[in-house]
Amino acid sequence: MSSVYENKPWLSRYAEYVPHELPLPERSMSDLFEESASRVPDRDAIRYFDATISYGELNDLADRFATLLASRGVEKDDRVAVYTQNDPQFLVAQYGAWKRGAIVVPLNPMLKGKELDYHLNDSGAKVLVCLEDLYETVAREVVPGTKVEHVLTTSELDFLPEERPEIFEGVEKKRPEGTTDLMEALRETEPDAGARVRTTPEDTAYLVYTSGTTGRPKGAIETHSNVAFNAESYRTWMRIGDDDSVFGVAPLFHITGLVGHLALAGLAGIPLVLFHRFDVEEVLRLIEKWRPTMTVGSITVFIALMNAPDSGERDLSSLQKCYSGGAPIAPSITEQFEEKFGIYIHNIYGLTESNSPTHATPLGGRAPVDEESGALSVGVPIPNCEARLVKVEDPSEEVPIGESGEFAARGPMIFKGYWNKPEETEEAFHDGYFLTGDVAVMDEDGWFYIVDRKKDMINVAGYKVWPREVEDALYTHPQVKEAAAVGVADEYRGETVKAFVALKEGEEVSEDDLVSYCKERMADYKYPRKIEFLDELPKTATGKFLRRELRDEARAEA
Repeated sequence: MSSVYENKPWLSRYAEYVPHELPLPERSMSDLFEESASRVPDRDAIRYFDATISYGELNDLADRFATLLASRGVEKDDRVAVYTQNDPQFLVAQYGAWKRGAIVVPLNPMLKGKELDYHLNDSGAKVLVCLEDLYETVAREVVPGTKVEHVLTTSELDFLPEERPEIFEGVEKKRPEGTTDLMEALRETEPDAGARVRTTPEDTAYLVYTSGTTGRPKGAIETHSNVAFNAESYRTWMRIGDDDSVFGVAPLFHITGLVGHLALAGLAGIPLVLFHRFDVEEVLRLIEKWRPTMTVGSITVFIALMNAPDSGERDLSSLQKCYSGGAPIAPSITEQFEEKFGIYIHNIYGLTESNSPTHATPLGGRAPVDEESGALSVGVPIPNCEARLVKVEDPSEEVPIGESGEFAARGPMIFKGYWNKPEETEEAFHDGYFLTGDVAVMDEDGWFYIVDRKKDMINVAGYKVWPREVEDALYTHPQVKEAAAVGVADEYRGETVKAFVALKEGEEVSEDDLVSYCKERMADYKYPRKIEFLDELPKTATGKFLRRELRDEARAEA
């Protein structure tokens, strides 16, 4: 007898234009990008602040970079690390490296010395493309202890006219000694077709490092096929056409930025709007200027937009294909955002290891809320995704509808394993399914609800408390801007719930009042006994709250 997961009840939720299965990619991402450049050479590929770069220009720069790499001895499958913000040079380096058959290693620009040293040595990167400031402050001391042979530095000013955005006031180009200036080198390099190396869908496109929440970061091996398949999933699911454009709010080093921004735009041949790094006023200005239609980002981005001082007067109406993932979303946040801007935030779910989405809310549809847990659904599995929930303690046994279990997935979007880590790769899979570490529930219609991460569960006198439930309750309070819940030691209960809260600007509420507010809305063992107020909650570069940091701090104090 087949399981409920094999019957795929979610297929009936699909929009009429979404097929139950998509064909597997037959070409690499470098081929697909070149097809777009050939089809629409004069269309904007990048809109960087107020400047534009066409597909023809970007393709030419990528050809020059591939030629430059060939002249420096870079061969197929060598690693090229990119250590920048959301700048055009990221795309130049990525597409140029792919044309040479190299593997791109996107690096978080927030990495410090020891972290950068680990990533460069673990990946064995041969080339480093680096912002000048990051080279001066971090990379200069690190590179001599790695296998990096060539450092190409670049500036966030390189593609801008003389009149620059205010956020760059006082910034000047440096040209660090001992490095090659990327843009100068590209201008001096004539493209050579002989530098182009053929890549197949099964070749590795990226090594994308996990955040390292359990042990040291691991490099997820993402193939061109993985990336192209999920780029096509985005295009199909969100009905992306020639009139669309992508607003790049997610960091490009993160899987959401890599697939939901870069790969999607390159595959579809549409503009990608970039702005170095997130600045809420600049973001609002650029939305009004460029009128992008699609974005996907962390919920903290949308919270920031909603709480900007003059956000009520800003026009965000072009963003009708608006998605958020990466962290649980409180239903009250989507309601507040829609009330303010008239835009519904569609929920979406994915991981580094799944090359962004495995689940999404159908465009134009609304995610239901699970009555028991209060969780907003992350959507239904996308085409070709085989999804099931299994017992946390025994992944060989499925859990029935309505019961929580660890979410497991299989399909063409799932990565091939961790770089040089065969044991960790083996542990991550069971019976061909990737074990995500997320605990979820599926209802009879095939909607999935992520309850929380396994490791974040709070055990209060034997009762399970998922932080998301506490946070959702706090978000319904009109004065609360951000909230995160953690477990702390308690002599009587073993663990008890503590919440960290940031209030909206100019608002005040007491700890006792917030505790009472939660107590009225939650079971006795769930509501937070302690609340600590912060000006802003600590976040990763991708906008996720650093629960581990908050938990460690709270436990140290206890």
